[in-house]
Amino acid sequence: MTDSNGFSPPEEVRTARLVLRRPRPEDAAALFAEYATDPEVCRYLTWTPHASLQETEALVARSGALWEAKRTFRWVLTRRGEDRALGMVELRPDGHRVELGYALGRGYWNRGYMTEAVGALVTWALAQPGVYRVWAVVDVDNRASARVLEKVGMQFEGVLRRWSVHPNVSPVPRDCACYSVVKPDRPAVVE
Repeated sequence: MTDSNGFSPPEEVRTARLVLRRPRPEDAAALFAEYATDPEVCRYLTWTPHASLQETEALVARSGALWEAKRTFRWVLTRRGEDRALGMVELRPDGHRVELGYALGRGYWNRGYMTEAVGALVTWALAQPGVYRVWAVVDVDNRASARVLEKVGMQFEGVLRRWSVHPNVSPVPRDCACYSVVKPDRPAVVE
């Protein structure tokens, strides 16, 4: 990982319907129930469904350690007025680039929650002085996730062949679609 250029995201982000906040140990049970054990939610993720609550507790603990190390910043998604974790979204800074990842409990699909959460974080990230690109990859068969990226203004860049192993689909690397949004080019100042 390269320098994160002082990347320091807010611990809480509010949208019209959601509150995104840093995970807490007590979120593990809800994350375990909402998505970490669901084979359909985990289908295109890089890990298999959790078999025990301890796996999800370890995920939440790692989230805190990664935040402190300024390597990966994860937020749980909650609805305003409720404090139950529905899913997670993360940003991984790498110099002038920030990679995005997310997962949402199946009971909350098709309500625009992930589009709302991702849109807020993409907007925030691109407003940072050292960030010029926000990007994500999705399995070529994961059309729903691709639509989230398209709805927040990301553009399809191409297919990365044999990019990522999605063990719930295949033990071999699969093709992934790459999407990004970048800061607009500014003309060079010539004096």
